[in-house]
Amino acid sequence: RVRQAVVSTQSTGSFLFFPHVLPKYTITIMTTETLRRELTGRMMYMDGGMGTMIQQLNLKEEDYRGQQFVDHPCPLIGNNDLLSITQPHLIKKIHKDYLEIGGADFISTNTFNSTSIAMADYQMENLIYQLNMASAKVAVEAAQEVTCDTGVVRYVIGVLGPTNKTLSLSPSVENPAFRNITFDECVEAYTEQTAALLDGGVDILMVETIFDTLNAKAALFAIDQLLETEKYQGWDIPIFVSGTVVDLSGRTLSGQTVEAMVTSLKHFKPLCMGLNCALGATEMRQFIRELGECTETFVSCYPNAGLPNAFGGYDDTPEEMAEILKEWADLGLVNVLGGCCGTTPEHIRAIVEATKHATPRKIHNKMDSYKLTLSGLEPMLAFEESNFINIGERCNVAGSSVFKKHIMNDRYSAALEIAKKQIMEGAQILDLNFDDGMIDGAKAMSHFVNLITCEPDVSRVPLCIDSSDFQVIEAGLKCTQGKCIVNSISLKEGVEDFLAKAAIVKRYGAAVVVMAFDEEGQADNFERKIEICKRSYDLLVQKAGFNPADIIFDPNLLTIGTGLSEHSEYGKDFIRATEWIKENLPRAHVSGGLSNLSFAFRGNRIIREALHSVFLSYATQVGLDMGIVHAGNLPLLKDIEPTLKQLCDDLIWNRNGEEITEKMLLYAEKVKGKAVKKNNSDEDWFKKPLKERLSNAIVNGIDKYIVADVKEFKETTDTPPLQIIEGPLLDAMGIVGDLFGSGKMFLPQVIKSARVMKKAVAYLTPFIEASKVEGQADKGTIVLATVKGDVHDIGKNIVGVVLGCNNYRVIDLGVMCPLEKILSTAVKEKADIIGVSGLITPSLREMVNIATEMNNRGMTTPLLIGGATTSRKHTAVKIWPSYPDLCIYVPDASRAVNVATSLVNKDAKYVQDVRKLYEKVQADHVKTLQKKEITPLKECREKKFKCTLPAPPPPNQLGVQVLKNYNLESIVELIDWKPFFDVWQLRGRYPNRSYPKIFNDKTVGEEARKLFADAQEMLSVLVTSLQGRAVIGIFPAWSEGDDVVIKHMKRELKCYMLRQQIKSGKEDVYLGTADFIGGPGSNDHMGMFCCSVFGSVSMATKYEDSGDDYNSLMIKSLADRLVEAMAEHLHLKIRKDIWGYDKEESFDAADLHSVKYQGTRPAPGYPSLPDHALKDVLWDVLDVDNNIGATLTDSYAMEPPPSVCGLYIAHPESSYFNLGLVARDQVENYAQRQGVNVSQAELALDTILGYEPNNNMN
Repeated sequence: RVRQAVVSTQSTGSFLFFPHVLPKYTITIMTTETLRRELTGRMMYMDGGMGTMIQQLNLKEEDYRGQQFVDHPCPLIGNNDLLSITQPHLIKKIHKDYLEIGGADFISTNTFNSTSIAMADYQMENLIYQLNMASAKVAVEAAQEVTCDTGVVRYVIGVLGPTNKTLSLSPSVENPAFRNITFDECVEAYTEQTAALLDGGVDILMVETIFDTLNAKAALFAIDQLLETEKYQGWDIPIFVSGTVVDLSGRTLSGQTVEAMVTSLKHFKPLCMGLNCALGATEMRQFIRELGECTETFVSCYPNAGLPNAFGGYDDTPEEMAEILKEWADLGLVNVLGGCCGTTPEHIRAIVEATKHATPRKIHNKMDSYKLTLSGLEPMLAFEESNFINIGERCNVAGSSVFKKHIMNDRYSAALEIAKKQIMEGAQILDLNFDDGMIDGAKAMSHFVNLITCEPDVSRVPLCIDSSDFQVIEAGLKCTQGKCIVNSISLKEGVEDFLAKAAIVKRYGAAVVVMAFDEEGQADNFERKIEICKRSYDLLVQKAGFNPADIIFDPNLLTIGTGLSEHSEYGKDFIRATEWIKENLPRAHVSGGLSNLSFAFRGNRIIREALHSVFLSYATQVGLDMGIVHAGNLPLLKDIEPTLKQLCDDLIWNRNGEEITEKMLLYAEKVKGKAVKKNNSDEDWFKKPLKERLSNAIVNGIDKYIVADVKEFKETTDTPPLQIIEGPLLDAMGIVGDLFGSGKMFLPQVIKSARVMKKAVAYLTPFIEASKVEGQADKGTIVLATVKGDVHDIGKNIVGVVLGCNNYRVIDLGVMCPLEKILSTAVKEKADIIGVSGLITPSLREMVNIATEMNNRGMTTPLLIGGATTSRKHTAVKIWPSYPDLCIYVPDASRAVNVATSLVNKDAKYVQDVRKLYEKVQADHVKTLQKKEITPLKECREKKFKCTLPAPPPPNQLGVQVLKNYNLESIVELIDWKPFFDVWQLRGRYPNRSYPKIFNDKTVGEEARKLFADAQEMLSVLVTSLQGRAVIGIFPAWSEGDDVVIKHMKRELKCYMLRQQIKSGKEDVYLGTADFIGGPGSNDHMGMFCCSVFGSVSMATKYEDSGDDYNSLMIKSLADRLVEAMAEHLHLKIRKDIWGYDKEESFDAADLHSVKYQGTRPAPGYPSLPDHALKDVLWDVLDVDNNIGATLTDSYAMEPPPSVCGLYIAHPESSYFNLGLVARDQVENYAQRQGVNVSQAELALDTILGYEPNNNMN
């Protein structure tokens, strides 16, 4: 269907569509693409509240009835949608006021309640088509008239409201699984409404005021289904979606976060997503920012005119609302603005005037394209570096006899407790299966999913809807507001059936498990597994249009150890197939059911659990993403008895043929009923007094005996478990804290001590909970988090350990934490302090956002700032003014305890001293800016660096190269060890600062040697366990002003760069990176690279989860060193071979670390290239996501965290330099070149601005 639009070109031709209007303008075709271009090019505007305007008319019952409904049997006052039939002139005037007075681009049909569901309240279910048709026609007529009068195209949005019933919530407190409407009934109602709106001529369809995502799914399902019918097939109808956050928790009424809602609905590919209603502009800002960070669509927002007052009115004036929304627009947060409840044409006009010159939000295409995104009440992302995802198996009638009994006996509340327990034990997804001949699967599935939905502790995680009966799967999908997994479909019934089921799954927006079955049966060997998976993948991607990231293969994990030779390769074949899928089927995921593997040993829990853990250790290394497991029953590898571990190894890899099964059976008999005994070598330890043993264990970091000693202390002294913690254990930790504070103990030792303490507390915790005694008294509660957009956590983790050692209760929220999660957790946990950390410069902006929001909310919780890019100066100048007296910079872990103690004790003198210090820093900063002689950009360009030596030769190899399975052992010799010791806060004094001289330092030398020895031991494991991957490329390039243009595959891409404006050195020269690249026609080149180390995060997390912070931090710090060594090694290969401009180079590692080689490899975010946005170009040109699996967060942090990227510049005169401060003239020019507003450029360059920005600047 082609919709028509009027454009502002004079015409003398006939006017076909509006016979009542004189022809002024020509008719041109308008498509979704033209609307997309308009949204890209300028801010656009919706109308305001229809209900607000109707209320001002003070209409009476007879006005609503009109002539048509005089005899209607029930009251009609308040049925605003009916006025489109009975008083169409009033509705049309409201539309035209928003268009003419307000200047809106979009008007919304008066159909918020025009479904049979909502109209049942007025006994008008039979009038739905007429209501929607009338509303559409009156809106279209108003839009056409104003379009013809002004020459500016106006659009009509057909509105589908939420109805007055919810699919995710029960209207009965007594019966939480009850629903008073079904998904199918909702789809039917929305289908009827949509058809009438389309027939009435609307341009856009919008599902709005979403307070229950499942209702919205039904609406979008109806639209999608209708547009495939013969009548509407091919109609070009853009879809808008707008949710409603009901309060400052940032959740919808049905409990989803904004990001979870987006995840649940994005498969419908709306053109625009946004928020409306419930909150005013002030309260909604943080949630619009959050929505923008997780969507690849245009973003809209039409808030209320403030929160309702005591009389149900709205108090924000047009000017107040416009001022707030102008801030949003200047920050590039939105594309479409408008108003909801309480807003009038005057509000819209004020918003238009305040924001019309702003640059609209740029769509980010890097968000989730290469990740599996799932959601319950909260989102869950699975990506290359994610840990193994545990899918809980106990809510499966085939996997749990207890669960089955509860379902058979209608004890759903008891069954729900099993689901809760799985979540507590670590399940991240719940598998639900009700396949049993004595159970009505569809009914049980619907009932249990509805019950789960009302239990937030369970429904926060995604579901895996599991059944061999596709009707049961659909029953589950119709009750699930989140994005779930369907388990499963296969080619068993042929291609037609496979694609039909895939289309249904896709319409519901679920990911899908694909079993390795086809028409011939189950794949039971490697060749058949990969053949079926490849065929299924091609069908799903090419025929069904599936997002490859939503495809999860189960290559059939079959039983081993049966004694049958034909079964002996099953484990090995699964691992091989997993590796093949990850390498050959881009972005697909792999899952498996672990209980199948060990089924031959059913009844022997020790064997089964050990076999599962050993198998996972191999399968996850080659890419197994998830599996259906009993999350609470996976032992750590180090805890498995060595003989058993070796037997498991042999069984999985089919070593020793049939003998291995016999050996395993013999071992199983041996371990039955045997207790673990102490070794004779333990005698010396146990001769010491018990209390001394506890203290020695913690102070010296010895965990071998701690559980046995704590158990003995508890039993022999009859001391309550809480008093053991508060007594001998905390006394020992006090010694640790004193030694660390006095410099007599070092960070590696502290972390080892913390590991022992955690192990002791973990043993005592169940006893404390059983006795229902309140938790340990502590000095205070501290919430720690790495801010959203950043994935680096080493420093934060160290601070957490040190604070924990000093008796603070630490709540670590991990990495990538959104603002709302940090603040809501702090309020919920009654935190005494919040600590935020970040490594990359965009994290500094998020810290400012957090401080500002805390101030806006009137919070008084102190905020600690830390991380590699933070500083006292930045905190004082940029963050502290947003949250004065309560924002403190903490340079490292050793200072954290003193700062925390001062704040928790409300030390007024300390706060006053900080204020004086920060005010001085601010004053010094202003003086520095005033003293700095910043040269005008024009003059700097005239005095740019001019190369005098010849350009480097052309490269030996052009284009992109991918290097997977990088040999990590070969690069160990290139590790720069100084940063490693810095991370562990071991710093020698001159002349013993660097490696290896640090070993000679009198103070830290001995501990440095111990740490280095531990590092070597761990490194020997990591180089064979982790995987290095790299992608590099060299391309024709030329400078264009201050920028560099590269050419790749017939595309020309610009790398935007900056120039010094403060003279460096004695020469009157102002450097820019582009100075080292020849101009157009120079036949010059530039390289790019990205390298990553995969596997360290999951490995470190396993240690962390077991309380071993020492080895966790060891892995993370060594992975960082390995990826830096890989970058060094790659650059060496570039110079000597791939580019080959310095083939004779011969430097040792120390020379390389001292940069004695020719050329440079500057990285985005570093001194000469401060804008991280340059990474977008690298990711695009090198296709990093697809080629090596590394991704970017919305703040340009790289995942996995051990990742490095940058440029290769080969000119012999190229050098590393510090850009320094830049002036307003360069920032304005930089913004203009990129096509963004100045405020956005200032945010990107915040740390190098040589002036105080004007936040109101467009």
